Formats: sequence, C-alpha cells, structure tokens
Amino acid sequence: GKVTRACQIRVVRDGIVMYTGKIKSVQREKDQVKEVTKGMDCGITLENYQDIKENDIIEVYELNEIKR
Repeated sequence: GKVTRACQIRVVRDGIVMYTGKIKSVQREKDQVKEVTKGMDCGITLENYQDIKENDIIEVYELNEIKR
C-alpha cells in the first residue's frame, strides 16, 4: 500500500479506537513528501492528536465514493 496526506487515519490502542482523523503531514527523512509506499520509513503528523504510545496500531485508509 501507500500513505498519502489525503488518507484518513485511525489509532488503535488495546482494541479501542483512540483517534480517527486526518494526516497533517508525511515526512521522508527530513523532506515533506506527498506519499510513501510499502517498505519505506516515514514520519506522520496527525491533526489535533499527539498521544501516540508504543504498541499503538496505526491504520491508514482512503474513503472512496462509488456511484450506483
């Protein structure tokens, strides 16, 4: 997969969703980037949330509208 700034994000701790919201920024080394792909290290800043702890699970997803 890939992570982009347009993605939504969910932080799960001990099976409880602690945060659901948007990605504020994605960094690769010291540069701001639009996206990173699987296997790459990156830094992610979340909008209005900073309480990330060890063993938290970060789920990144996109919402797609499908016309019927």
